[in-house]
Amino acid sequence: MYIVSYRAQGSWRAGIVRDSLLVDAATLNPASYPSTVRALLEAGSATIDQLLERAQDAFERKSEQLMPLEKVELGPPVPDPDKIICLGLNYHEHARELQMSASRVPPLFAKFRNALCGPTSPIVMPRVSTQIDYEGELAVVIGRRCKEVSEREALTCVAGYTIMNDVSARDLQMQSSQWTAGKVLDTFAPMGPGIVPVSDIPDPQNLQILTRVNGVTLQQGNTRDMIFSVARTIAFLSSLMTLQPGDLIATGTPSGVGFKRQPPVFLKAGDIVEVEIERIGMIRNPVVESEVNKFNK
Repeated sequence: MYIVSYRAQGSWRAGIVRDSLLVDAATLNPASYPSTVRALLEAGSATIDQLLERAQDAFERKSEQLMPLEKVELGPPVPDPDKIICLGLNYHEHARELQMSASRVPPLFAKFRNALCGPTSPIVMPRVSTQIDYEGELAVVIGRRCKEVSEREALTCVAGYTIMNDVSARDLQMQSSQWTAGKVLDTFAPMGPGIVPVSDIPDPQNLQILTRVNGVTLQQGNTRDMIFSVARTIAFLSSLMTLQPGDLIATGTPSGVGFKRQPPVFLKAGDIVEVEIERIGMIRNPVVESEVNKFNK
C-alpha cells in the first residue's frame, strides 16, 4: 500500500492505493482522518498506521468505497509542501562523470510548488530552454517536525519515500554558479506514484534506480552509491532549518544524465520519461510542447 494525492471535485485528496485500487482516506473514518496528505502527515505516525490498517481491511473486504486507480488523476503525493529541498552531486559516479570532487557538505538548491506534477502528468517544454535533462531521484517525505536531529535518530523523522524526476534546463542552470534558474520551471518535478511508508523500506540505502527515455535505460544506479546518506542529509538539513511534516527532500541523481552523454541527450516533445525505484514503483511522464511554443511556430 502507498499514500497518494488524487483529484476530486477540483481538490487534492488523500487516498490509499493497493493492487490498482484506491480508497479515499477520509471516508474510512470521516470524523478523524484528514482529507489531504499533508494534513495526514501532520496528524502523526499513529494516525497513519491506524489509517493503513483500516485501508487494509477495506481492500480485504472489497469495500464499495474502492475506486479503480485508472479512473482517477494522481497528483504529486504532497501537492503543498512547505519546502522542496534538493541535493546536487550526491552520487560518487555522478560526481565522477561531471569531473567534480565530492563536497564536504551536501550541495543544496530548492524547487517550488509550481514545479510539482503527478506521476503521469506531462513535462511541459519551456520556451526559454532547449536543453532539458532528466534526473531520476529518491525523494524523502518528512513525517514529523524536527530540528537539530542526530544522524542516528534522523530516519525516525521520515514518513516514507517516493520518486522525483529532477528535470533540469541545463542551459539555464549553467548560466551562473547558482542552479535555481534551471530547476524551478513549471512541471519540472514529477513525483509519485505515492508515498511508500517507511516501515516498508527500513533501509533506503539499498534501492535500485532506473531512468528510461523512450524505453532506453539511461540511468542505472543504487542508493548505496550516495555520498550523503538519507540519515546524514536529514541531520545536516535539520541543523540549518526546522523540517516540517510534508517537506520533500530529493536526494540527488545517479550517473548517466543526458548533458554528459556523447552526443548529449536532451528531452524533446513526444518523449516518454520513466523513473523506477525498487520497492516504490514508477513514474511515467510524457514530454509535451507548451501551448506558447505551438502558437509561435
